[in-house]
Amino acid sequence: MTVTTSTGPYRSYVYAYPHKTAYRPLAGHPAGRPLLRELWAAEPKDALSLYLHIPFCEVRCGFCNLFTRIGAPDELTTRYLDALDRQATAVRDALGDEERVRFAAAAFGGGTPTFLTAGELERLCDIAEKRMGADLRSVPLAVETSPATATADRLGVLADRGTTRISIGVQSFVDAEARAAVRPQHRSEVEAALGRIRDAGIPVLNIDLIYGIDGQTEESWRTSLDAALAWCPEELYLYPLYVRALTGLGRQGAAAGASDGADPAWDEQRLRLYRTGRDHLLAHGYEQVSMRMFRRTGAHRAGPDDYACQTDGMIGLGCGARSYTSSLHYSFDYAVEMREIRGIIDGFTATEDFSRAEVGRYVDGDEARRRHLLQSLLQAEGMRQDGYRERFGTDPFGDFPGELGAFEERGWLDGSAGPGLLRLSPEGLAHSDALGPELFSPAVRAAMAAYEVK
Repeated sequence: MTVTTSTGPYRSYVYAYPHKTAYRPLAGHPAGRPLLRELWAAEPKDALSLYLHIPFCEVRCGFCNLFTRIGAPDELTTRYLDALDRQATAVRDALGDEERVRFAAAAFGGGTPTFLTAGELERLCDIAEKRMGADLRSVPLAVETSPATATADRLGVLADRGTTRISIGVQSFVDAEARAAVRPQHRSEVEAALGRIRDAGIPVLNIDLIYGIDGQTEESWRTSLDAALAWCPEELYLYPLYVRALTGLGRQGAAAGASDGADPAWDEQRLRLYRTGRDHLLAHGYEQVSMRMFRRTGAHRAGPDDYACQTDGMIGLGCGARSYTSSLHYSFDYAVEMREIRGIIDGFTATEDFSRAEVGRYVDGDEARRRHLLQSLLQAEGMRQDGYRERFGTDPFGDFPGELGAFEERGWLDGSAGPGLLRLSPEGLAHSDALGPELFSPAVRAAMAAYEVK
């Protein structure tokens, strides 16, 4: 397996646009660091999403490039929650009281939010409710967990505070594959955690699985799929493995002398396993929501689908969280390397003034169109062209003739979708990680290429 910068079917996992590697310090922008109060003054605030980021894990998996660190020494979680409390107070003040402020959905992500103790999770919920004003028991609340941290006391807190969806990263039920992905776990521990989650009574269980692991076969992949299906999860996410710079697997590849570039054999393995997994889930009563997401037919829906085109604002709290307004996406500095992440977290915990946006990217008319098209098209249900025209006053084929024309030529668009519906074909969905990056603007591509990985 090589460390790849592939031009094949697995170029990039597009879960947000623009990517954080296109963000830059706003202090260098002609407008400077904007005050949050001014930034949010004219924004609709009656259907906001709230995301709280916890950047801690008990271990770091070999494939992980998320903004997280291993462990939290010297009461670091307490200092982090203190800073999160200060940030929430400043953000809620910036939203003002001149008009109604309402949160329509909430999520705790990471890292691993359940790295926190049960008492700390209570405090996290209090920050969302008492500082931000989110009513967690009346809106969809999604929380991420791991087998080692999905303990009964933590799950009890989450269930009591209104969690409607819990997502657990299993990746593989085959112990040898988990080791190959540098994820120390045993199937017995995973099964025990899943039992505790079901006992907690949280309505929606999502299980994450990964395909493309070294040594994985179609037979072993079906073993993991069937083990997951035995728990009747409401949702399943099937992720292709990526090996990225500065991750554990990336370092292993570098140490072994692997060269950058496409790996056709690995691409073929991942495509084959994707199709095996997709067909297996469709045959077992699941519907495909996106390339990655599958939902059990008739299952309870905990909220808006991930990766859906967001037309409402997002408030992100924590040093790895994004916030979205109609004109600016902003966050804090981004890193993958552990030393850099520790420095950013330490800086966050020492911050007293959270009244301004620090790092981000302005989203102009063209970028907003790209984002809407990209995040809508990557959904299996597709995009209504009249909705696009109503929002932007233009036609998607008029705005992006080259890109959409190329997708048509490759068979990635569904010609049977009917008038007014732009939808990917099954082959287009399979190539979502190649299709998405082709919709990036030249400016975003240049900014991402100039980003110095750290």
